[in-house]
Amino acid sequence: MKAVVLDGYSLNPGDLSWKALEDICETVIYDRTCYDTANLELITQRIGDAEIVYTNKTPLPQAVINAAPKLKFIGVLATGYNVVDIAAAQKRKITVTNIPTYGTDSVAQMAIALLLEMCHHIGEHNRSVQTGEWEHNADWCFWNYPLIELAGKTIGIIGFGRIGQTVGRIAQSLGMKVLAFDKYKMLELESDTLKYAALDEIFAAADVISLHCPLFKETEGMINTININKMKHGVMIINNSRGGLIVEQDLAQALENDQVAGAALDVVSTEPIRHDNPLLGAKNCIITPHISWAPKESRQRLLNIAIDNLRHFIDEKPINVVS
Repeated sequence: MKAVVLDGYSLNPGDLSWKALEDICETVIYDRTCYDTANLELITQRIGDAEIVYTNKTPLPQAVINAAPKLKFIGVLATGYNVVDIAAAQKRKITVTNIPTYGTDSVAQMAIALLLEMCHHIGEHNRSVQTGEWEHNADWCFWNYPLIELAGKTIGIIGFGRIGQTVGRIAQSLGMKVLAFDKYKMLELESDTLKYAALDEIFAAADVISLHCPLFKETEGMINTININKMKHGVMIINNSRGGLIVEQDLAQALENDQVAGAALDVVSTEPIRHDNPLLGAKNCIITPHISWAPKESRQRLLNIAIDNLRHFIDEKPINVVS
């Protein structure tokens, strides 16, 4: 069997090993192919006569799938699988798998890191020390931003699955109260410091709102002017879930007029970020380049699961199948 990895670099920039995959089949690994449908010929050419294809963000539309005569297995190196035309794969009886759970702890940790950065601006204060501001300051200490204590404050977590629940546990350990919103409620999780709530209740009561829900039609653009106006003045917003959950121009305006005191984002609507994104340079807005999933431990789990998916497929006992 022959396997092709179309865009392996983001998963493995050199600190992991592909050996477990190479032990199973002949393997060709490309660091990058393309991330849009402008060059389907290149994608088709690289797949060639492979039976197995792994992709992270390289699209596999119907035209590519139909042009791959031997293709039997598509392994998506991510949780989301919208880069694959599932209907076309089903028609060809091609098995498509994804990685449903691998980065819960890493993503939750990053959400809290973004929150703590908004509260303490550690990077900025380090910069100020390194450039001599502390050395030449008249006082024995100083700060360039307001510093915020989280104990006693309320965090609203929208999307209370595995990641949201982990964020909630960490927030509670910091002394915060949790209001959670999810379509599916696990009422046994409720306590004196954790309650399920309606969205409007969360908007009205939360000092911090953290987004951990998938991007569906009903959640797209949920952080918009209408809902921001329901929030506490000075709310802080975290998003390391999906960029499309936020109407970026609306958030930029709310930051400008101080309705939102700060935003910390690891995702944006178009990635890599475009130069005209309204949040670039917005006041009190922190943006990181979609790295919540990227600690080595998390990526190793992803790779292990991806290879395990293939082993189960070969044994005719497929797991994590999305088609």
